[in-house]
Amino acid sequence: MRLFIAIQFDESMLDSLVQFQSGLRAQRVTGNFTVRENLHLTLAFIGDFNDPEAVLEAMEQSAFRPMDLRLEGVGSFGDLFWVGLAENKALHAYVKRLRRELAAAGIPFDSKRFSPHVTLIRKASVPGRGIIPVENVPQGSMTASRVSLMRSDRGKNGMIYTEVGYVGE
Repeated sequence: MRLFIAIQFDESMLDSLVQFQSGLRAQRVTGNFTVRENLHLTLAFIGDFNDPEAVLEAMEQSAFRPMDLRLEGVGSFGDLFWVGLAENKALHAYVKRLRRELAAAGIPFDSKRFSPHVTLIRKASVPGRGIIPVENVPQGSMTASRVSLMRSDRGKNGMIYTEVGYVGE
């Protein structure tokens, strides 16, 4: 079972992200656009692990509290194009607690430095231009009231993410 821990976005935030993607498409940006139902903020990528109950227990122990999130800026990691989130001390503190609990429980996870972003396009490119044109950075904010344990399965048309459980409201 391929697992990751994420914050899922409310409809308003999703609308903002999808509208921004539409604007990029209109400017002839190509690539593998993340579908609306897969837009999320990954807090910890676990990968193949067959004990979701142990992960949920670690999530419970990490004391999640609701927090405000706001989209801010865009960027890329190679050909992966993303929207960032505004600096948020509560989010970073929670991720640190979460990863500490995962480690204490012996649950493997990707320990790369946490860089809060929402992946919009994989293999992004702009024919003849090279750089992705950004006219209006997406605006959006929400209060995250829960954290989800997600399962990732490969489907015919890409990845399918399914919530296995959650902590919070």
